[in-house]
Amino acid sequence: MQDFIKRQARPQIFNLKPYTPGKPVEEVKRELGIEDIIKMASNENPLGPSPLAVQALKESLDSIHVYPDGNCFYLKHKLAEFLDIQTNQLLLGNGSDELLKLLVETFVNPQDEVIFASPTFSEYEFTATIMGAKCIAVPLLNFKHDLTAMLDAIREQTKIIYLCNPNNPTGTIVSRAEMDGFMAQVPGDVLVVFDEAYFEYVESPDFAQGMDYLQDYSNVIVSRTFSKIYGLAGLRIGYMVAHPEIVAAVERITEPFNVNLLAQVGALAALDDSKHLSASQTVNREGKVYLYRQLEQMGLKYVPTEANFIFLDTGQDCQPVFRELLSRGVIVRTGDNFGFPTYIRVTIGNPEQNQRFIKTLQEILKI
Repeated sequence: MQDFIKRQARPQIFNLKPYTPGKPVEEVKRELGIEDIIKMASNENPLGPSPLAVQALKESLDSIHVYPDGNCFYLKHKLAEFLDIQTNQLLLGNGSDELLKLLVETFVNPQDEVIFASPTFSEYEFTATIMGAKCIAVPLLNFKHDLTAMLDAIREQTKIIYLCNPNNPTGTIVSRAEMDGFMAQVPGDVLVVFDEAYFEYVESPDFAQGMDYLQDYSNVIVSRTFSKIYGLAGLRIGYMVAHPEIVAAVERITEPFNVNLLAQVGALAALDDSKHLSASQTVNREGKVYLYRQLEQMGLKYVPTEANFIFLDTGQDCQPVFRELLSRGVIVRTGDNFGFPTYIRVTIGNPEQNQRFIKTLQEILKI
């Protein structure tokens, strides 16, 4: 059977690097037999979902026997008003991951090239590899996007440039001046994708949103999600904003009913929950200050973040640290997946989670 698969399957699939998610709580319970577990690996909202979304979901459960609105009519109109755009500029999908995949299926041919930072969100490489494209990974400079090097990497075959802003796993951003200069030099036939999954957490006044470039550049695409600050990761819903002709092209290959009924209901309600949004930002801001202070007292280096996670240097092989944290019920992400073998990425949690993480890390590192 293995020979059959090798002969018949598309050769590109054998070049894929499967996505490595943070360990689920239930898996850790099964493997280690412990119950008191906190997950600080997947950048989920420690406050949970929007209460308004939860209530709306409960009221919609009796309707799950019918297909959802394939056009997401009400959510599109609410989002368009929220973002001050037209509904024909919106794409909605089963998480932003699906939309990233639909984008390359629409525009990328074998031997085309895509450019992204390294390290960054792995889906850019994953989806491009599926299509047989060549992936150009440009190393970060001081943990930030090296826009000059990314410009130098553009060739005739370049189809897409990805900018994860804030970047995952580093939490760093590109400044407005840097972005202005970059956009002015990118050829108009190269798509520029601003992946802004964490933009609601940004505090820097120097942050340049992709939305700021939509009017002047028809090659701009902005990708966002309801999974992070809105706390709807389990429902899987994200959206893209782009020129109407780009949207129309992607819609040609989009499966019907790709956004389920409960995802639409939850996202619609979450957009109205400004109280939950503000509380989530406050918890993140206060947690960031606490973790910075504790890490500095421990003598550990970290990357200042504009997201809801911190990339920090343990000063030793991260795998034993990860396993020790796991054995004590604290789930984080290892940095070796990103090419930083002494680093871990930890989600900023609520006060109790942050304190437990620091106490456990101190015990493991004997600091």
